Amino acid sequence: MEPAQEAGAASPAPPADTAAVLFALVAGEASGDQLGAGLIVALRERFPQARFVGIGGPRMIEAGLEAWYPAEKLAVMGLVEVLRHLPELLRIRADLLRRVAALRPAAFIGIDAPDFNLALERKLKQRGIRTVHYVSPSIWAWRESRAAKMGASADLVLCLFPMEPPIYQRYGVAARFVGHPMADRFALVSERLPARADLGLSDQAPVLALLPGSRLGEIRRLGADFLQAARRCQQQIPQLQVIAPMANRACREAFEQVADSVGIDLRSDDPESRGSIELVDGKAQQALLAADIVLVASGTAALEAMLAKRPMVVAYKVAPWTYRLVTWFKLLRTTRFSLPNVLAERELVPEILQQACTPQALADAVLALYADSNGRVALVAEFERLHRLLIGDADRGAAAAVAELVHNAG
Repeated sequence: MEPAQEAGAASPAPPADTAAVLFALVAGEASGDQLGAGLIVALRERFPQARFVGIGGPRMIEAGLEAWYPAEKLAVMGLVEVLRHLPELLRIRADLLRRVAALRPAAFIGIDAPDFNLALERKLKQRGIRTVHYVSPSIWAWRESRAAKMGASADLVLCLFPMEPPIYQRYGVAARFVGHPMADRFALVSERLPARADLGLSDQAPVLALLPGSRLGEIRRLGADFLQAARRCQQQIPQLQVIAPMANRACREAFEQVADSVGIDLRSDDPESRGSIELVDGKAQQALLAADIVLVASGTAALEAMLAKRPMVVAYKVAPWTYRLVTWFKLLRTTRFSLPNVLAERELVPEILQQACTPQALADAVLALYADSNGRVALVAEFERLHRLLIGDADRGAAAAVAELVHNAG
């Protein structure tokens, strides 16, 4: 068993290896494409003659990947969609197995996409090929014992959170915390006014950002609660500006439909009008930076709000039958859902879940934050501390861990 190591522990990089080295990588979503592109660039610093093959998106291709299939082939979500594409997914995975096994790369690196990558990694590892899984599944939240099974697929797990390697260590699986790439993209001290200018918001009036999720199911479950909570807040703070960044057109249309269903008129053409709620396409980071407080769906966006140093209220609501199954079978091993609270190991920010997630409960929590200026200052200081824990120059940290695996095996 290899001990967990600190992010960036293998830096600075040793002299570049001039030998031609082959790496195979598979990423299936935009976030994985971004991670893969940074990893390719960092690996090329160490292996200038390296060749990269596999599946990736435009960023990985621009970085030098020879793409055998486009990344969108793997970016399918939801049970119905997966079942519809299952024959093609199985065919792609079988073809990848054949081609990678024939080429015998220095390492195969599966980037997130565990449903697709872990089975592929397991079969490649059985054939004697070194395997790396980049981005640990949330073993800290769902069935910690899954960490043991990861060892059957990956020789090394690259983790984005510092609490993950010790869990793997308990199960004899080599893992390394490399830092979270998102932590490298946010400044430790964030500025509010440039973001407000970019979004056309007042410098003086308070701003509430709504982030109801980037998936249609999340928006349909939380959208009405978020909109009605925002209206209640505007009734108490008449000058309150509300902004809601939408991940894509489908999310925007779904959010507008929810607004219509609850009788809320979205007047995005006049963001400073009393009672307006402005929708913007993309620009989630600017919206976070512009805000005083954020109402956010549990997930990556809560981490982004923390890195932006913005006090938040976190909402979490899944389909009732899903929640009952999770509860009945005791699949969760944590009582905390939002990443700020998980990282802090205590309740830093309010979490409002399932039946308790109502417009009034959300509004009360947001208004309580607006009323507690000392509490907001303390939160910002704690967010800065947690931000520092996540900084590790993830691209180079991941490349260092992969290079170490390759050299030790060679």
